[in-house]
Amino acid sequence: MLDAVAISPGPRPITLPFGSATSPVRIEAIGPRARFALRLRDEAGIASLGERFGVALPREACRFNEQGERRALWLGPDEWLLVAPFDEATRLGEELEAGLSGVAHSLVEVSHRSLGFTLSGRAAESVLASGCPLDLDRRAFPVGMATRTVLGKTEIILQRTGHESFQIDVWRSFVGYTLGYLIEAARQHG
Repeated sequence: MLDAVAISPGPRPITLPFGSATSPVRIEAIGPRARFALRLRDEAGIASLGERFGVALPREACRFNEQGERRALWLGPDEWLLVAPFDEATRLGEELEAGLSGVAHSLVEVSHRSLGFTLSGRAAESVLASGCPLDLDRRAFPVGMATRTVLGKTEIILQRTGHESFQIDVWRSFVGYTLGYLIEAARQHG
């Protein structure tokens, strides 16, 4: 994670991390990540791509699988988001494309489209619930779950990475709004 990041969407920059290790809510920036949007229906291609990527593509709705620094998120019946270290983007894209030769698919690098950050702490679930229509209780949204949803007026990809921790990916143009929303909600928890 980055030590401190200043995001300036308008008149007042937002500096991360927000909160301390003992705060009810902590928001931290995640460094640059390679991201690939994948559309694929071929069963053999799905298995082969998972092997090449080093992480099996989840087949269960709204789940993610991870190995080391790579993560595969199920976003739809034939849609995944593949996430890896940023410095692997070019090589990984070439390897994945080579493995899908002759298979109908769409693989698009979208690394610069989104920014990611973590939201953690005992009040993280409550802060998210202030603007997200999902049931975020651990029984309904357990660790390993990932989905597209909204936070306030913004579409996000939400992942539960621990009992009290979440990861959020949001399009760059909505980062200021999203972080501002979360910080205002977090302030209500001290």
